Amino acid sequence: MNKKQFETEAIRTQINRTEFLEHTSPLYLTSSFVFEDAEDMRASFSEEKERNIYSRFSNPNTSEFVDKICKMEGAESGYAFATGMAAVFSTFAALLNSGDHIVSARSVFGSTHSLFTKYLPKWNIETSYFNINEPETIEGFITPKTKILFAESPTNPAVDIIDLELLGSIAKKHNLILVIDNCFATPYLQQPIKYGAHLVIHSATKLIDGQGRVLGGVTVGNEDLIREIYLFARNTGPALSPFNAWTLSKSLETLSVRVDKHCENALKVAEFLEAHPQVNWVKYPFLKSHPQYKVAKKQMKLGGNIVAFEIKGGIEAGRNFLNAIKMCSLSANLGDTRTIVTHPASTTHSGLAEADRLVVNITDGLVRVSVGLEHVYDVIGDLKQALHT
Repeated sequence: MNKKQFETEAIRTQINRTEFLEHTSPLYLTSSFVFEDAEDMRASFSEEKERNIYSRFSNPNTSEFVDKICKMEGAESGYAFATGMAAVFSTFAALLNSGDHIVSARSVFGSTHSLFTKYLPKWNIETSYFNINEPETIEGFITPKTKILFAESPTNPAVDIIDLELLGSIAKKHNLILVIDNCFATPYLQQPIKYGAHLVIHSATKLIDGQGRVLGGVTVGNEDLIREIYLFARNTGPALSPFNAWTLSKSLETLSVRVDKHCENALKVAEFLEAHPQVNWVKYPFLKSHPQYKVAKKQMKLGGNIVAFEIKGGIEAGRNFLNAIKMCSLSANLGDTRTIVTHPASTTHSGLAEADRLVVNITDGLVRVSVGLEHVYDVIGDLKQALHT
């Protein structure tokens, strides 16, 4: 049979039915699985058989979730984690040795930055950062010890874009492992493996769940690399729970429908903000004013649900804007059905010096909007009244 379309794979990829012939996959809330006899147990532990042994290793629900993500991303294999950061840490910890080196875009999630600068150096693993808007400088950071090239695209929270095809060619030229955090785009909008990525990471907590219910993470990609990640995770225990895996697998069934609407709403919000006199600039991948608009159009199906803009008046104006919000949520999450607004300079990135924030395009007045699924006129109405306060 020919390969099915994305939406069909998201709905029809399921584990085998039981004798009860259920229409939707059941929950397997079990810590472990039993064996038929001593030989079955021996063969299972020696991996002569592919079967479930213990839910820290694998579980039918996590297998279904991972299989779906693999098909969506065009990946060979994958492993699911309790959180997105568990996926990030386990991926790097499994593949790096003391003395290895990472080249990363400077614009990365705050916890990823802490991993690179505070924790990996304990094991003599160093990171060099390049400016995401200066991709021509990347090769200058590569050394004989460099093993991984890493980037997010779009970035959090400034919504910058980098050319994945360029990163793929650099990784191939220098024999590096290219790892892409695809959280903001989801597999529906962007498949980095097409452009040369070896591994793709998601915080499934965000748009993949889409309703702010559960935590989860996943890494998919090259089978040999995933094998190393699986062995690390099997021994260290960051596995996704069966219940969360079941929830996330069901969420994938509606991913395309939800993300289409998120993107439609986000573009309208971005266009409104771009015309507002209290706004200095707006960044949204599918706005023609975005510096990497052409790159975004090349590698993304739509622009995603995150809009970044700079409000006039700096940090104080940002605080006042948050205080004036009436309907939208003030939350640390994103990718929810509910629109969420944050002001990084006074909250998530307030611990950084201004110079350090500006290097990653987090200005005093930067506001990030995770546009939800409410009627877009209600979202715009709330932002409008808050901007006039």
